[in-house]
Amino acid sequence: MTDSRHAMIIANDRYADQGLKKLKAPAQDAAALERVLHDPQIGDFEVEVVHNASADLMRRRIQRFFIDRRRADTLLLHFSCHGLKSESGELYFAASDTEPPLLAATAVASQFVRSCMSGTRAGRTVLFLDCCYGGAFSRGSASVRASGDVNVLESFAKEEPASGRGWAVITASDSMEYAFEGSQLAENSAPRPSLFTHAVVEGLETGEADLDADGNVSLDDLYEYVYRHVREQNPHQTPKKAAEMQGELVLAHSRRGRIKIVAVPSPPSLQAAMNSDDVITRQGAVMELRKRLLRPELPKAEGARQHLEEVARNDIQQIADLASDALSEIRLAPSPDHLDFGRVPIGSPPRKLSVTMQGPPLARHCLAQPKQSWLRVDPTRDGLEVHVAPTAEGPLSGEVVLKGVADESVIRVRAVVGPSPEPGHHPGPGPGHSDDVTRETPKPDSERDTVVVEPSRIPRRPGKPPRIIPDETRTEPPSPSRRAVLLAGAALALAVTAVVTLVRAVQAAALAVAERSDQGRQGNIEDSIRDHGALPPLTVCLITAAVALVVGAVARHDVAARREHYTDRAASGTHTTTAITKGLAVPALILAVVIGVTYLVGSASW
Repeated sequence: MTDSRHAMIIANDRYADQGLKKLKAPAQDAAALERVLHDPQIGDFEVEVVHNASADLMRRRIQRFFIDRRRADTLLLHFSCHGLKSESGELYFAASDTEPPLLAATAVASQFVRSCMSGTRAGRTVLFLDCCYGGAFSRGSASVRASGDVNVLESFAKEEPASGRGWAVITASDSMEYAFEGSQLAENSAPRPSLFTHAVVEGLETGEADLDADGNVSLDDLYEYVYRHVREQNPHQTPKKAAEMQGELVLAHSRRGRIKIVAVPSPPSLQAAMNSDDVITRQGAVMELRKRLLRPELPKAEGARQHLEEVARNDIQQIADLASDALSEIRLAPSPDHLDFGRVPIGSPPRKLSVTMQGPPLARHCLAQPKQSWLRVDPTRDGLEVHVAPTAEGPLSGEVVLKGVADESVIRVRAVVGPSPEPGHHPGPGPGHSDDVTRETPKPDSERDTVVVEPSRIPRRPGKPPRIIPDETRTEPPSPSRRAVLLAGAALALAVTAVVTLVRAVQAAALAVAERSDQGRQGNIEDSIRDHGALPPLTVCLITAAVALVVGAVARHDVAARREHYTDRAASGTHTTTAITKGLAVPALILAVVIGVTYLVGSASW
């Protein structure tokens, strides 16, 4: 975010007045909202939290929040508290010392907040109201009328913003309704405030509020997401929005959208080759596109990918298969795609495990989106690091969704959160960890301390054997496999054999046809074919070409099914070899079939 962004969260869940019901959600919601708004990868706001403050302190902090701002600033104010209505119908926000009979003196008037919003020099201001609407006080005192509604938006939307400014108000519900049971607030008087704020946090944190998948969560995106979420949970609660905003207000970043790369088109000569009527020329063009697909320059690689996708959709089966094989090389291939952190003590520093992204540069270029709040992902040079920060005991199961230019993949994460260890006890590493672990002094939460796991950079002390971790779930990394490489080599050899025998069969058939022409009426084409030995090499060609295609298909399937067992070089070599095999075996098989059919049909009459 380039502008200056500031947020204030006001959360009140404890009240001196016994008639005001204590709320359970505001403190937890405030912490969750502060986290996502402050996260540089999501909201990138400077966040201030005001918790259980008095009315006087709330007014001071609110006014200070809006003054001394610049036109480039974006301000976000969030209320999570009781909303009360005066006898005249004015909306008030309850503070920790609010006395319902003395709202003007002990609560914060909506008119005061609106005045601060109207007077600020900040370019854009947003107000979120997540209020448990109600009023309650002892019987016999000056009471608030229970009938009638106060429209929250009317309390704020009475003045249009000055030129160059914009404002928006989003509320958890449309109106404030009061219900009483003696001196206590009725249980059904208002929805739980957590429903609205939880939807805001979830939409921003998961990126699901990015409805158009453009990588940003706008104010309109967030409102639509919150509206749907709240209505699904409680059909009787209807969030509302009012806004006078010039242009689109981006509230947060999102990793929901796919990677977008501005493609560099293929050279005109390559495009001309792809449009050629000659099949062999188009095959060569596909091979050249595949080379461009593997290049480190992402715009050129993306241009080749788009061209290959067009070929795979529109060309004949033989050429389309070659293009599809090339495109399979840029599929997302995280290794490993299952992470098991084992037992993690609650409250311990976040643990991390590394994931390597396989394949060429275009395949490694992707977005990582954690689906759960206890997961964090950081990019590395070779892939990414997945962090687990548990907050509650019990088994955890989550996912990190990877989104590339052409497809998606999922990394599944598991952990079992247990109680904190006793003082002086140092738990051993969980599955996936080894002696190559350095422990750092815990830092403040804002720095997001992690346990660094970098085995490749930490040498072992000579003579010290590695510790064996007795964990049944531990798995060793698979050793590199050569099966697909050998199969691909065998397939290529068979394809070459098919081409060679086809050439011999064609030569023998040509000599047989010439001899039959010289013999005139006394000649017989079957005798000439048999004398020159044209049928045996033709039969060998048919068999070896078919077997070559089958063996090549088995090699490609083995790489796809057991990708973690192959190095990038082995996988790339297998795909290249099998592609060449198809380029040789398919034409040979087609020509051999044509020659054989021609012989069978024409031999009786010649």
